[in-house]
Amino acid sequence: MSDVITTDAVIIGAGPCGLFSVFELGLLDIKCHVIDILDRPGGQCAELYPEKPIYDIPALVSVSGAELTTRLMEQAKPFHPQFHFNQMVTALEKRGENDFYLTTDGGLQFNCKVVVIAAGGGSFQPKKPPIPGIDAYEGQSVFYSVKKMEALRGRDVLIVGGGDSALDWTNNLQPLAKSLTLIHRRDEFRAAPDSVNKMRELVAAGHMQLKIGQVTGLKGEAGVLSGATVKGADGSIIDVACNALLPFFGLTMKLGPVANWGLNLNENLVAVDTAKFETSVPGIFAIGDINTYPGKLKLILSGFHEAALMAQQAFRYINPGERLVFQYTTSSTNLQKKLGVE
Repeated sequence: MSDVITTDAVIIGAGPCGLFSVFELGLLDIKCHVIDILDRPGGQCAELYPEKPIYDIPALVSVSGAELTTRLMEQAKPFHPQFHFNQMVTALEKRGENDFYLTTDGGLQFNCKVVVIAAGGGSFQPKKPPIPGIDAYEGQSVFYSVKKMEALRGRDVLIVGGGDSALDWTNNLQPLAKSLTLIHRRDEFRAAPDSVNKMRELVAAGHMQLKIGQVTGLKGEAGVLSGATVKGADGSIIDVACNALLPFFGLTMKLGPVANWGLNLNENLVAVDTAKFETSVPGIFAIGDINTYPGKLKLILSGFHEAALMAQQAFRYINPGERLVFQYTTSSTNLQKKLGVE
């Protein structure tokens, strides 16, 4: 085991909400260590849709998950957060007032005054389709997310699914792919109407194919696909040539060790108040997709708001008895000095 790392706050999760928490806490001179199970910052933005555009971040008409992560890392940089990647917090213990002890599966130990859980919905894992032998192709020909669009350039791509992810990647990858086929069990989709319309326009123009049915088998050798067997809605059997399969059947959320930390839970989400976004344990906060409260919207911008209010209460725990003076970054020379823009 390593020596115990002592800090003001430990943030669990390096997604957008966790990264913005570093900024909000930093403005109040609160030092942070950030722990994430992934090998890099960005959370779901980096893991599931790094190149997919996001349209509802204030003042940014369009920004990819990767670019948003880069911007948030740059914003947090003045406060010198310490990151610990490829680590999962396995135990969290409250030892006294404003005194928490955490350990990770990698043997790290932390002692801090407040804990911020910004772990998205927990640990997300893709739902695998019930296709015999699919495991043998994973990583080479079967992909549950798109990390690099260029890796699919010139390939015969088969996408399976009818939700937003399936339709978004159909429209985004079609210009890069040698050929592209979308398969869904019925000719109705759960995706945004605009995405569905764009897909149908591509089909009508002969730029891709849409087939109604289900994949029942795969063909190929040594992890390299050559085709898929599809059973049509009418019972017919056809073969579709492909060397890349993208099944989008949704994600399964696993709360993981968080479920064992004595927090009040509601349907696998952490219940919080709406004044401080504090859990049932004083000093432990939950922000972003992992929390729940009346009127909750699972939006990144909502998580940013939650981080700002969380930081105000965290200051009171870390600096008991000290007066908290609210300041604006636009007019406070003190804050501007911290940001290096004085």
